[in-house]
Amino acid sequence: MDSKSSSESLSALEKPLDVQGPRSFRHFFQRHHIDLDSIATQPSVFDDPVTLEVYRPPPGYENTHRFDPDARWTWREEKKLVRKIDFRIMIWASVMFFALDLDRTNISQANTDNFLGDLHLTTNDFNLGNTLYRLSFLMAELPSQLVSKRVGPDVWVPTQITLWSVAALSQYWLSDRKSFLATRFLLGFLEGGFIPDVVLYLSYFYTKRELPIRLAWFWVSNYVTVMVSAFLATGILSLRSGDRAGWRYLFLVEGLITLAVGIISYFLMPPGPTQTKAWFRPKGWFSEREEVIMVNRVLRDDPTKSDMHNREGLTIRMIWNAVCDWRMWPIYVLGITHMIPVGPPQTYLTLTLRNLGFTTTQSNLLTLPSTTCGLLMLLLTSYLAEFVHSRVWSCLILQIWALPLLVVLRSFGSSTNQWDFFAVVTLITGFPYVHPIQVAWASRNSGSVRTRTISASVYNMFVQAGVIVYSNIYRADDAVSDKRGNLILIIICGANFVIYILTYFFYRDINRHRDQQWNRMTNTEQETYLETTKDQGNERLDFRFAY
Repeated sequence: MDSKSSSESLSALEKPLDVQGPRSFRHFFQRHHIDLDSIATQPSVFDDPVTLEVYRPPPGYENTHRFDPDARWTWREEKKLVRKIDFRIMIWASVMFFALDLDRTNISQANTDNFLGDLHLTTNDFNLGNTLYRLSFLMAELPSQLVSKRVGPDVWVPTQITLWSVAALSQYWLSDRKSFLATRFLLGFLEGGFIPDVVLYLSYFYTKRELPIRLAWFWVSNYVTVMVSAFLATGILSLRSGDRAGWRYLFLVEGLITLAVGIISYFLMPPGPTQTKAWFRPKGWFSEREEVIMVNRVLRDDPTKSDMHNREGLTIRMIWNAVCDWRMWPIYVLGITHMIPVGPPQTYLTLTLRNLGFTTTQSNLLTLPSTTCGLLMLLLTSYLAEFVHSRVWSCLILQIWALPLLVVLRSFGSSTNQWDFFAVVTLITGFPYVHPIQVAWASRNSGSVRTRTISASVYNMFVQAGVIVYSNIYRADDAVSDKRGNLILIIICGANFVIYILTYFFYRDINRHRDQQWNRMTNTEQETYLETTKDQGNERLDFRFAY
């Protein structure tokens, strides 16, 4: 096929909206002015007869029956459909994440109710409990993802939530150090893998451009949980009576809430875009026309999403190849290090407030300003990432935010006014949360479903490893504001600047090298490569990394 016929096939589509987005602040805050009844179908490899056959979905792909390279739809149809997906899929995904955070963070509120004293625990015991939780969470990431890929996230995720809710509410009966450590380990093991499972699930419904913003709103539920749980804790902890502490009721009530979410999730998580019909939902959620639009717009955006069935398991070789993909390693390294500068102040926020002389109720409510700040910065940073179109520079905002505040925190001493300390710690813990950007970045650079399945888990395993590291930076023989611990945070923050910049040049140079190789090839050589190459995912010469 010559270049003329290829260009003619592309011209059959109307000119698409600029997929790169606005490039000035004036346009950034304006909506795109488009004719809603114009064609929204974006040009893709399916418009060329040669590459159509290269990327055509295999028969085993669950949505193959709705694939149509000639399908066309309008912006009005697409926008209406995306809103429907947001309502049906995205909102419940956020509710499930709310349940996860409710059970894994209520230990912070329990700390304000003499939790450590009641169980005769030390700060080091608390650190060990957090370490065991993160370690088991890390250990479960990959196995959970493999189970989810085999049985489907619509079955596994609700099962996970139901199981960990039982472990969470059982903390009502904690009696000593052993039971505390055992439940923390069990809770982490049952919760591990939930986030990458849901991220992969959401990728079935959204394009590469839509997913980062959806993930930002997904993580908004993290902040909503903190705010809601602060008010819940204020009421529930007041139930303390006799030998039954308020924190026991906190674990029980919030565990029961999560159990309800887990049971309902069995009915609100369809397997995929074209599999929403069930015995309790005979008509399904989407019409045939909507299913055609859903499938084709996602595949036009990323043809590799048809590589595997959503209930197809992974082989040992697939797993090994994904883990050995050195092109993903810089993102994994950033998974460990990027949160360390702000992690310890966030973990010990409520204990820090208690040590400053605030009451239990005051300590819980004084976390709200930092939570609100963090929520706003999360959304601002995520939208900014779309504006600057650079993952590296967007993620660096966290380090830029943290460094001067850590320097100020290290300068504080025992004579520092408690409100000055509160202001600085609030700003540190209200940091721009760039984790959703990096999750979407890892998903984008994976280049195939099989790699994306593994990379999501591996990346989150590295993130949990980072949490284990920063959970042990503040020690019992230090005050939380000790200069030694905060100096370590400052050094790591500075190192992160170097890692991000090196990552930028790493991906930029790979893309440049591939551009040079690809452009040296003739059209015939390029077509031959596409038809015969054994390269997969991000190994392919026609794949370009985001950075």
